[in-house]
Amino acid sequence: MGTWVFDGQKEHTVTSLAALRDLYGDQVNILYEPALAYSRDKQTTGISKAVAAAGRADVVIAFVGEESILSGEAHSLADINLQGAQSELIAALAKTGKPLVTVVMAGRPLTIGREVEASAAVLYSFHPGTMGGSAIADLLFGKSVPSGKTPVTFPKMVGQVPIYYAQHNTGRPPSRDEVLLNDIPVEVEQTSLGCTSFYLDAGFDPLFSFGYGLSYTTFTYNGLQLSTHSLQTSEVLTASVELTNSGSYEATEVVQLYVQDKVGSVTRPVKELKDFQRITLAPGEIRTVTFSLPVSDLAFWNMIIRMMSVDLLNII
Repeated sequence: MGTWVFDGQKEHTVTSLAALRDLYGDQVNILYEPALAYSRDKQTTGISKAVAAAGRADVVIAFVGEESILSGEAHSLADINLQGAQSELIAALAKTGKPLVTVVMAGRPLTIGREVEASAAVLYSFHPGTMGGSAIADLLFGKSVPSGKTPVTFPKMVGQVPIYYAQHNTGRPPSRDEVLLNDIPVEVEQTSLGCTSFYLDAGFDPLFSFGYGLSYTTFTYNGLQLSTHSLQTSEVLTASVELTNSGSYEATEVVQLYVQDKVGSVTRPVKELKDFQRITLAPGEIRTVTFSLPVSDLAFWNMIIRMMSVDLLNII
């Protein structure tokens, strides 16, 4: 139920296990093994039972994440890996060779790179609320198709924080050809390895960027067009793109419109989300998606306005 759980009642909450049994128990045989007592549990004795159950299954669904008390106001963590023995559990389940679907319930983005690599698929549900179990069950069994996009940026490692999609550009943007930690020769002479914005052990990119999210189908974008390349301050820019559902399932795509100001009078973000549309398409269906962007939406505070604001504040 998440961090605002104060008046929540467990008896009125549908868990994923209850939903799977209720909605799909007549279609599949569900083997349940708790493995860990709670998210911070470090006791590994139950992992072997979970592995044994996984050996008898066709598909493994592992539910991991955070209890509600671990996130929210005044609940910061310096370590945002999965707590307790959850990473050990995922690693052990992956070794069975069975397809592993990892469902993460958490109140923040976690550094789950290892768990993603070990899993065939990952469903990040955050804290989905009292009916979250039913929604997750329908997504896992394909009654509904995932369309959510990440509302935050997921770091690979906590040392990348703060990391967010609208960060300002640097004087030395990454080329993504930089030499990383494991590629440095032994006893190499001291030298500058790229002189750009990146980490030797994490590179530059996040684990998942803001606005990322997969679906059970695929979408292709073609023919991006702008109404004009020159506008007055009172005019409106129209941007359009052809969206195709190139997969096999009806699904919804979140089409996102980003802009970048490359020559602003002050340093501007590398990209800014200005609009989005949710578009539902049948397999093979094509639709032109159009955005109207007033030039006023591209405005920003310049240095003169900032200086005037400071002067007024000092006068007051």
